Amino acid sequence: MGRIFLLMGKSTSGKDTIYKNLIADESLSLKKVVPYTTRPQRSGETDGVQYFFKTEEEYQDLKGSGRIIEERTYHTNYGEWRYFTVDDGQIDLSQGDYMVIGTLESFCYIRDYFGKENVVPLLIDVEARIRLERAMKREGKQENPRYDEMCRRFLADEEDFSEDKLQEAGVSTRFTNNDKIEDCISSIKAFILEKKA
Repeated sequence: MGRIFLLMGKSTSGKDTIYKNLIADESLSLKKVVPYTTRPQRSGETDGVQYFFKTEEEYQDLKGSGRIIEERTYHTNYGEWRYFTVDDGQIDLSQGDYMVIGTLESFCYIRDYFGKENVVPLLIDVEARIRLERAMKREGKQENPRYDEMCRRFLADEEDFSEDKLQEAGVSTRFTNNDKIEDCISSIKAFILEKKA
């Protein structure tokens, strides 16, 4: 029986880069699961790669058919943005191990859906100052920077990943990504290989 390794962390903690490296590492044999969202597609993103980009109507159709495993809705300055995982055949634990990017909330839903023994949380930790610097740099590269939304998300993450909530969810293993991301990736790789042994 396979496992789902769920990579989580606050915004700009390096999740996307870490995820890409771990998925590409053939020694880990991790299958990817593409999440869904109703938020606008950012420049450089491709539908079906980072996310499946859906309209609100398409989201409602999936919800109505009972196919949503977990979901989060963010009330942004630009409307409601939904992020969700769909039971669309991507995950079959009899076929191996998977890696998913999510939030603490999505970890809890996926853990409850697939079973605690089948879902392993991987928390990326980054100092607040470093995250804010990275967020400013990333937003500045956008065609239409949304600094107000960046600030809202930064503050929301502080609440969403509070120590109380992490403890309540049973998430204790952390991987630090303040300086060299390669070191963080190596630590996570070693942890995954140990779990798979």
